This record gives sequence, structure tokens and C-alpha cells, in this order.
Amino acid sequence: MYFSVLGCKITRMMSKNKNDSVNSADCVGERLVKRLAAAGVASRRAAGDLVLAGRVTVNGERVLEPGRRVTAEDRVELDGVLLPEPERKHYIMLHKPRGYVCTNADRFAEKKALDLIRLDPPVRLFSAGRLDKESEGLILFSNDGDFVAALTHPRHEICKEYRVHTARPIPAAQRERLCRGIEEGGERLRARHVEELAPCCYRFILNEGRKREIRRMTAAAGAPTRRLIRLRIGALTLGDLPPGHWRELTPAEAQLARTPEPEFRAAPEIRPVPPPAERDVR
Repeated sequence: MYFSVLGCKITRMMSKNKNDSVNSADCVGERLVKRLAAAGVASRRAAGDLVLAGRVTVNGERVLEPGRRVTAEDRVELDGVLLPEPERKHYIMLHKPRGYVCTNADRFAEKKALDLIRLDPPVRLFSAGRLDKESEGLILFSNDGDFVAALTHPRHEICKEYRVHTARPIPAAQRERLCRGIEEGGERLRARHVEELAPCCYRFILNEGRKREIRRMTAAAGAPTRRLIRLRIGALTLGDLPPGHWRELTPAEAQLARTPEPEFRAAPEIRPVPPPAERDVR
């Protein structure tokens, strides 16, 4: 009896170790669609279609599983052509001036925020969230899809801080109401924090970015927005970067942007800022 029980335990342990080895092997490398997207041949979704169409081979073998994992040693080809080396990842902060749009989809837009960024050679960049045309301040661009997704999906709890100037004061009761949440246009709008900094000047903190959310909230409170400036994403601040200028982030700064910074730290000192018409935005 004793040897029978012991044998069963040994068998279960061997089976567990075998499964662990298989699972470890499955986790090596990266998904095939990610490799294709990193090479710039298609988005991840479109890359999945390329794989399912039988156009991708790994080490000479046709693969039909978009989730197949590959390592740096694997030879991946599309239509018989070896994939190029993955693009260098760019993480860029821009101080967006008023009057610029953050999308490339609008072919008729006169001023696009991306036109202010000059990379050589040119790289296809995506914005990590948006600022509407009349808003200004910190916005991030990257060709790293994982980075953009980490900053924009609400589950990551990445807070954004704004300084908002309004046409009239927002009473304390209305500020509390905005933090509890309001229904507007069929959507639930809610600020994480609203703090008065000066007469008709407020600090708003959000962890979601619904379309024109702050402007809609202040209008619902009877105090239309006159000016809106984003100062912080995660733990990354705009600093002294002039309007219309951009720079590459250091690796440490890129990580700061992905850090769920405690949202109720002291607000930065308010400095006089010239009206938009007096600025040089290049």
C-alpha cells in the first residue's frame, strides 16, 4: 500500500514538472503577430490576417497560428521575404499649442500636432490619447503599441492632470458633484479630483479621456472652459518645454508616464502665462 501511494505521488510530481516545462516553453519569445507589427508590415490585427492567409513562414515552415511564439533566433518571412529588423522605438513628448489637432485622419486639418515632430528617417507615430483642437499641453507620441495601450486603457489607472480656466467660478458643491459623476450626452463623466487653485482656475485629474470630457463637465457646472492645459501624464510632467516644441523621452521618463502617480499631491505653482496670440508656436 505504501509503495502504491508513493508511486502515485511520484507520477503526479513528474506530470506536474512536465507540464511546467511545456508552459515555460510556451512563454518563451513573443507572439508572431507582435513580431510582424514591430517590423512595421502591419498592425497586430492585420498581421493576424496575414498569418491566417498562409503568407507567413517561421524557419521555412508555413504557420497558420497568429499566437505562435517566436524568438530572436527564428527566421520569419512574409511572402518569402525576410522581415526587416524591428523599428527603433520612439517615445516623444510634445507641448501641443492651441489650434492643432491630434489626428491624422482629418485630411482637411490645417494644423496637425504630428507636423511639429520631425524625425529622420520619418517614423509612423501614434498619439497616446488626445487633446482637442483648443486645448494645449502635454501629449505623448510613440511607435510602440504596447506603450500607447498602457497609457490609454482605463484599467491601467494612469491619471492625467489639467489646469482649467473657466468663465466663472465653480462652487464647491458643483466640484463635489463632478467628482461623484454626472450623466451628460448619454455618458457617465467623472473627475478623480477637482481643486480650486485661484479664482476661476482649477486643477482637474482624470483617469479616462472621453471626448471633450472636462469641457462638458465645466459646462454642466455652469462655468464654461476658457482655457485647458494638460500638465501631467502618470508621473511625467510637462516641465518647461515651450509650446510647439518636442523632445524624445529618456527610458526613465517613458516609465514615469506609465506610473500610476498618486493624484492628490500638491499642485505646481501657478506662473503667469502669456495669451496664446503672443506665443511663438513655430
